[in-house]
Amino acid sequence: MDSLKLEIKQLLIEALDLEDMSPSDIDDDAPLFDTDGIGLDSIDALEIGIVLRKQYQLTVAANDERTREHFRSISTLAAFVASQRASAPTADVAQDTQHVQDKGE
Repeated sequence: MDSLKLEIKQLLIEALDLEDMSPSDIDDDAPLFDTDGIGLDSIDALEIGIVLRKQYQLTVAANDERTREHFRSISTLAAFVASQRASAPTADVAQDTQHVQDKGE
């Protein structure tokens, strides 16, 4: 999970042009949208949603109450990404299954 958190931090730094920050500057549990944390705003939230959809093929519903909690911190974003990965069937598995079926194995 630590590598996923680092990856998400790097994505956010790039996507939001936070060039004065490094991944080590962002605490895993710091609030992303609070002045006591990173201090991001609603436009940043939209950009984060777009980046996560592109990078991880996530389904992010703006009107879902849980979305706000998923976007609370790096830790909650990483848990959200991990849960979506676990519940989504991968194309590779489907392709491997089809390949085996085609060979008659």
